[in-house]
Amino acid sequence: MGPKHDFAGAHVLVTGGTSGIGAASAALFRDAGAQVTITGTRGSAAEYDADLSGYRYLQLDIEDKDRIDAVAAALPRLDVLVNNAGFALPSIGLDEWEPDVFDRAVNMLLNAAFRMARRTVDLLAQSAVPGGGSVIGVASMSSYFGIPVVPGYGAAKTGLVGLTRTMAANWGPRGVRANAVAAGLTRSKMTAGTFEQEAWTAPTLSRTPLGRLGEADDIAQAILFLASPAASWITGQTLAVDGGYTISG
Repeated sequence: MGPKHDFAGAHVLVTGGTSGIGAASAALFRDAGAQVTITGTRGSAAEYDADLSGYRYLQLDIEDKDRIDAVAAALPRLDVLVNNAGFALPSIGLDEWEPDVFDRAVNMLLNAAFRMARRTVDLLAQSAVPGGGSVIGVASMSSYFGIPVVPGYGAAKTGLVGLTRTMAANWGPRGVRANAVAAGLTRSKMTAGTFEQEAWTAPTLSRTPLGRLGEADDIAQAILFLASPAASWITGQTLAVDGGYTISG
């Protein structure tokens, strides 16, 4: 049983909300009473196997600046932005050590997150929910460690930590908080291949004090906390949600 949050009347946007951490976050916000908009790459919600009928759906290619602007313009109001969309390009066979692929990773995972936040901050600043408007980013263990296979992903997720601090400092006077969660190795479509390889999972488990890998709900619960009134005096922070991996030698 997770903690009980009340987001009744709140409007929430979760980018990449059709699977993984995004889907888990969207479901928790919905179940807590929020009106939730999710984005995905397909033309309509009906094209997904999951039941997305409880959400407003907007198509978004997170690499397309015009689509980011269009999604932001389609929102009548907004209280919480969860910048979740994006993935590690090696998961589709691309090499982030190639400069063009590296550029694509940084554009997708850092530049797009900034653009969406910048395009929605005026709505967030008008939020009347307890705790005020909130931007939540999804960072990673690669925000703290060099993981050789993902130089672009890691650079972007490291940059997201710095961007979170800067947005918090700049937008705090407007009543907008900015925080992030740094997800440990968490089960999702992107990490499915990793979870199947003991060569990857065993070293992570051996260093994780809580003795298990992450589930999407672990990250989603932290996202809801940071967006909630319980975190109303927390801004500019990145919370590691990793079973203790980052503090274990």
